[in-house]
Amino acid sequence: MTRKLKRILLGSFAAIAVLIAALLAFVWFGPVPIGNKRVLIDFMLGRGIAPPRAEQIASLLKAPPGFKVEAYTTEVPLARFMVMTPDGDLIVSRMRADEVVLVERDRNGDGRADGVRVLLPKLSRPQGLALHDGWLYVAESTAVGRVKFDSASGKLAGPYEHILSGLTDEGHHFSKSIGFGPDGWLYLAQGSSCNVCIEKDPRRATMMRMQPDGSQPEIYATGLRNSVGFDWAPWDGALYATDNGRDLLGDDFPPDELNRIEPGRFYGWPYVNGFGVLDPDFGKGHEDKVAQTTVPAHGFRPHNAPLGIAFLRAPGLPPGYERTAIVALHGSWNRSKLDGYKVVALHWQSDGSIVESDFLTGFLTKDMLIGRPAGVYEAPDGAIYISDDYGGVIYRVTRTGS
Repeated sequence: MTRKLKRILLGSFAAIAVLIAALLAFVWFGPVPIGNKRVLIDFMLGRGIAPPRAEQIASLLKAPPGFKVEAYTTEVPLARFMVMTPDGDLIVSRMRADEVVLVERDRNGDGRADGVRVLLPKLSRPQGLALHDGWLYVAESTAVGRVKFDSASGKLAGPYEHILSGLTDEGHHFSKSIGFGPDGWLYLAQGSSCNVCIEKDPRRATMMRMQPDGSQPEIYATGLRNSVGFDWAPWDGALYATDNGRDLLGDDFPPDELNRIEPGRFYGWPYVNGFGVLDPDFGKGHEDKVAQTTVPAHGFRPHNAPLGIAFLRAPGLPPGYERTAIVALHGSWNRSKLDGYKVVALHWQSDGSIVESDFLTGFLTKDMLIGRPAGVYEAPDGAIYISDDYGGVIYRVTRTGS
């Protein structure tokens, strides 16, 4: 390595270090109302906290009557999204560790996963996962890939290859989420590059879809600032997606959203927030966008950051859970007082309205924060798995029968 190249590299590293230091200083000492600045700094640095102790889990976490919660594994730091193999293993993305791991099923019946091993290392910030026709699909920040997967052995059965490349991941909301719809298409959600702006890449802040081999990619819906989780209602096949509203407009505006996603629809961002309110920065001159915007199916509390969502499908659901989705609220940073940090249930009523209720609480107390729910997955036996990318735990919620 030449001296000139060394000087260039050292100068680049120094500039990056100064930029990071300035950003952290702005977060810590700046004017933004942040209830717990350590949470945001940890998130920016891609790090979590030690898993809560067993006695903390038992005393703090509360599930509704008829359900119980237990730690399935505490060995997956930065656990994000999950999918279960036909043989009962969990495949889990570790977005900020750049890898996908396999959490081995509980063969000895002690209620805990038997182990964790890496399936796919050295990826580019993977989040979304899907299993389809013997393939494991992975949504990285710049591409969608797939690899043949043998469920019986829990091992890969071929090379990993990208089926869609060239996705952008600059700026905010670089994660990508995927899922197969009832129509056999592979759907892809990707967030905006900013808090509020006009995107250079028209694929950002949208829902897309493509064929299973990556062909025929198309934009399905637009105006979705950061739709991290999505799923299809089992009773009518409608597609619903969570969406994180913009920041820096105060503690109580705008609401985060659940949207019913339909082809060709526009969902407001960056011109319209929540239920038809023009954005103070980008709404002026775009008043016509209000009439063009599809309003949310449900509004979450502002800055609660809804991420993963899963509709309950297993038979024998308790009364009141027949038409229900479970949503992970990652929790606020852009509020003077922390809010969210729990898992909620959304109950569809006979008139089409949605009622929200607490499903798993206790991550946040007045004295401590033990986790940030991220992903939700329902297994065929009705067990609900909830990942925590801050405390590094995958929880398992099961029915008690009472």
